[in-house]
Amino acid sequence: MTSNSEYYMFGPHKIHKNFIFYATNLSYVMVNLRPVRPGHVLVIPKRMVKRFVDLKGEEVCDLWLTAQLIGAKLELFHNASSLTLNLQDGPKAGQTVPHVHIHVIPRKACDFKRNDDIYDAMNENDRELSKQHIDMEEERKDRGFEEMKEEAHHYTKLFF
Repeated sequence: MTSNSEYYMFGPHKIHKNFIFYATNLSYVMVNLRPVRPGHVLVIPKRMVKRFVDLKGEEVCDLWLTAQLIGAKLELFHNASSLTLNLQDGPKAGQTVPHVHIHVIPRKACDFKRNDDIYDAMNENDRELSKQHIDMEEERKDRGFEEMKEEAHHYTKLFF
């Protein structure tokens, strides 16, 4: 989070606190600007770290335990039966934002024609997003501020 506490940083991008629906001392979870399925969220360490190998042990544990908790809640909320957990570590692995993050995506039967098509959908989103600087207060063609804020608000209720 930045010093003015209105934003979290995700790589070079400012993410408004209204899009964060869960946080620990070491990680936070945000709704996705361009989800490939309902419930597609990102689990991100608070400390800016480009590569998974550079995380401290306690950050690794917190990141994955947070992904496990979030996945379980969102799977139930979205009536899903499975989860895709994805971490692309480095640009050659498809990472487009230079900040470690785990995609958590609730899955249902036949949500993609071929199960692995989800990776193509994620890669297409990442290619498009890598071409732009994300400032959540700017107008853009992706999901709107209010839609993302409302989704985060709904998810926040899952943890109280």
